Amino acid sequence: MAELGKILIIDDNEDVLLALNLLLRPKAEKVKTMRSPERLVHAMTDFRPDLILLDMNFTRDTVSGQEGMECLQAILKLDPNAVVIMMTAYADTDKAVQAIKAGATDFVSKPYDNDKLLATLHSAMKLRRLQADAARLQERVEALNAEREEARPRLIGESDCMKRVADLVGQIGGTDVNVLLLGENGTGKDVLARLLVDRSTRAAEPFVRIDVGAVPDTLFESELFGHEKGAFTDAHQGKKGRMELAHGGTLFLDEVGNLSPSAQAKLLTALEKKRIVRVGGTKEIPINVRLICATNADLHTQVADGRFRQDLFYRINTVEIHIPPLRERGHDIQLLADFFLEKYARKYHKPVKGIARDARNKLQQYPWPGNVRELQHTIERAIVLSHNERLAPEDFPLYPTTAKAAPETLNLQELERQAVRRALQLSEGHLNQAAEMLGITRYTLYRKIEKLGL
Repeated sequence: MAELGKILIIDDNEDVLLALNLLLRPKAEKVKTMRSPERLVHAMTDFRPDLILLDMNFTRDTVSGQEGMECLQAILKLDPNAVVIMMTAYADTDKAVQAIKAGATDFVSKPYDNDKLLATLHSAMKLRRLQADAARLQERVEALNAEREEARPRLIGESDCMKRVADLVGQIGGTDVNVLLLGENGTGKDVLARLLVDRSTRAAEPFVRIDVGAVPDTLFESELFGHEKGAFTDAHQGKKGRMELAHGGTLFLDEVGNLSPSAQAKLLTALEKKRIVRVGGTKEIPINVRLICATNADLHTQVADGRFRQDLFYRINTVEIHIPPLRERGHDIQLLADFFLEKYARKYHKPVKGIARDARNKLQQYPWPGNVRELQHTIERAIVLSHNERLAPEDFPLYPTTAKAAPETLNLQELERQAVRRALQLSEGHLNQAAEMLGITRYTLYRKIEKLGL
């Protein structure tokens, strides 16, 4: 980068312009000279100078400096952070004070000393760079604040069923009770978990999440409790488990209905004793965690069938919150669609301003088997691909719900094939989403795709 950036010089004396051009061109990125401020707007918007050397006197009055002051005001109107150094052949303290009070950065008199002028310009350039750094930092702070605000968990909905959820959250928000969140995949159980944490006394403490369905049973104990060095092959160093990392804060067990009987027993023991032992270790480590669990499974039925321990069930659901599917939330579909539209229009810098009425009707009539998550991906896709200011029905290629039904079959493999195919369609090929819809792990879905020839 040139030492002095881009310099604009405005002076009615051609000899001064020539001399300054010769002096500054080797040290500046670019130098632009003007004999009058008539094309000031063009110079400020197109040339975008870092520094401006401005004569105080032009043709109207030789000594008053009025024209220079008017030009200074015009410059500062175009760029309030402009770095302007005033010049006059009549050194006058009053004019210097007047110019600096009006927004000038500094003041030099003619005839100028080259070294002193360069020193003044270098100081002014440091100020310009500091201003630019401060502006970038401010923009970054504002962007981070916007991201933080956007990332804050929110309950969006005015339906009666969501008002009941909001009331429950309000009642238990400031407590440490264990909470069980029940609901279909994509209804927002993870968002609600974060909202509960955000309103709790542990909001500033660790929030640690485990996706139980994604952790093989053989690794669950190590993942939850940690392990010591040498506890098993490849355990080259000790590792804290999720429960230890969550000490003092909140542990979120997602898809807790997938816990195996042995994992259920180990979790229950840790919760009752409030102590853990790392795999391969002997030392008991005290733990203090608030537990939030979530599942799309019917845990009540699993308890009745003996597939989920009743004592663990009572331990994890001091308060139970059922999150309704999107198809039961009425006008909330529109509120959520508008929320996601604003979010992704801003993220992708798209000029989308709304959703056409017929497109809204299409969204409202669709049953949303993937719930809020499916609606979110649908709006995001429409924003990215649309070239219109208002989203139209064709921007939402939803799968029709009134299609001719397939012949009824009770063949288990065929039913499984239909379920996997449907999940892949609804998730548009995203395997993680499809696995969540099916209530299985991504690895299990891979095996089923191969087995079923899909």
